[in-house]
Amino acid sequence: MTDSDDTPALGETELSALHEAELGVEWLRRAHGSLVEVHHATGHAMDHLHDAETMLREAGHTDLADQLREELLPVGAIEDRWTYDLLETFESGILEDVTGYERQVREELADGERHITERRQEQEWKRRAARPTGGRPRKTSEERSDPRVVARDRRK
Repeated sequence: MTDSDDTPALGETELSALHEAELGVEWLRRAHGSLVEVHHATGHAMDHLHDAETMLREAGHTDLADQLREELLPVGAIEDRWTYDLLETFESGILEDVTGYERQVREELADGERHITERRQEQEWKRRAARPTGGRPRKTSEERSDPRVVARDRRK
């Protein structure tokens, strides 16, 4: 069953729960992006340290080069885990689990539809924009972005 706006008929609590589940997944995806960034940044840092090892060895500082090669370059970012391992664990763990759960909630509550809250907001804003403007002419998108028109309207 759907509402008049072609979105699934949901109570406010159901709609809020679905929206929160969607937001949870979106925030986990952002966290995933941060982990990818950490993975790449750590890899670049290790590349620079590897270059430093080579240069130290060439400059005759074998002890410092050996320390980098044996003690720092092979160790993980967290305990003995490298960042790719942390990233893969996140992807196959909480990200996959929560994404699957959110999909289940959407299937059960909203026939699989995504972004119901946003869709309703979009439709409401479009309905509101279609209402009479009280005699004021509507501005075109060009007028809304023209700095002269914006400045003129601020003075009113």
